[in-house]
Amino acid sequence: MASILGIFARLGGIAALILLIVTLLSQLIALVGFLLFAVKVAIVVIFVATILLIVLAILRDRCRRKQEADNF
Repeated sequence: MASILGIFARLGGIAALILLIVTLLSQLIALVGFLLFAVKVAIVVIFVATILLIVLAILRDRCRRKQEADNF
């Protein structure tokens, strides 16, 4: 009877370790997915900011040229 309990205890420990590893791996995969999403959002935000800065530079240059043309 004691040997059967010992066997079940060892199998239970191994099963618990396997389930723990599977759970940790799934959480790691979720973390990597979140980090990839965060990087993609950062790339889009940087792209939009760059486009806005280019548009602002173009508008500022047009305004400056218009003022120079009015002064002469």
